[in-house]
Amino acid sequence: MGWDPGQYRRFAEERAQPFHDLLALIAPGPIGRAVDLGCGPGELTALAARRLGAGDMVGIDSSPAMLAATRDHTTDTVRFAPGDIGAWTSAADHDLVLAAASLQWVPDHAGVLRRWTAALAPGGQLAVQVPANAHSPSHTVAAALADTEPYRSAFGVTGPPPDPVAANVLTPDDYARLLHELGFAHQHVRLQVYPHVLPSTRHVVEWVKGTTLTRVRSALPADLYRQFLADYERELLAALGDHEPYFFPFRRILFVARRPPA
Repeated sequence: MGWDPGQYRRFAEERAQPFHDLLALIAPGPIGRAVDLGCGPGELTALAARRLGAGDMVGIDSSPAMLAATRDHTTDTVRFAPGDIGAWTSAADHDLVLAAASLQWVPDHAGVLRRWTAALAPGGQLAVQVPANAHSPSHTVAAALADTEPYRSAFGVTGPPPDPVAANVLTPDDYARLLHELGFAHQHVRLQVYPHVLPSTRHVVEWVKGTTLTRVRSALPADLYRQFLADYERELLAALGDHEPYFFPFRRILFVARRPPA
């Protein structure tokens, strides 16, 4: 994926609020060993470790660019490592498995959550946040444009890369059912709309360049990606209007669950 830590941080405050809300849902208590799956550039991993008093926090990410940006956040209790969050698991030895805005990038959430649950010690907690805005023009316009020429042919025989939110994210009801089936003693699942106010409609393009359009950037030649961005901005403004400022509602699913004690 064409991840760019600088682009991702352009809306750092807006992206951080759901993370803070997720941490607030975690039940207080000693957290000896914790993992942040899809840690990105690492500042929120370090913040979580401080706020929760984690004895050992490891941030896992598959992006070399993101991991390179974590150097300033490594401490005696916080470290970072490369890895595939979809395949990650451990032997029932973690007090917290945290994943904020990362689960959507991998398929088979039932299987992934089963592996993450297996990593939790008795009484351990799972805390996850995923975008749920596949219905938004920010996503639907990009998907429709990617399925037109010259982009469709440029993606090759496999076609346009799918929107991971549309392809992978389940409903809140589905996550609640999965948590019950996985044997969690307590759970909290909610759908929340974040009311972002951006300087203009055009700033939606800058927002998605740091996330969902990374899949397009990594699949197209640089000159064709620049053309895609210009076409995407034109189509998005046609769909949303050209406003200053622009109200950008963003839906997310947050859930926290706790395993039974020993």
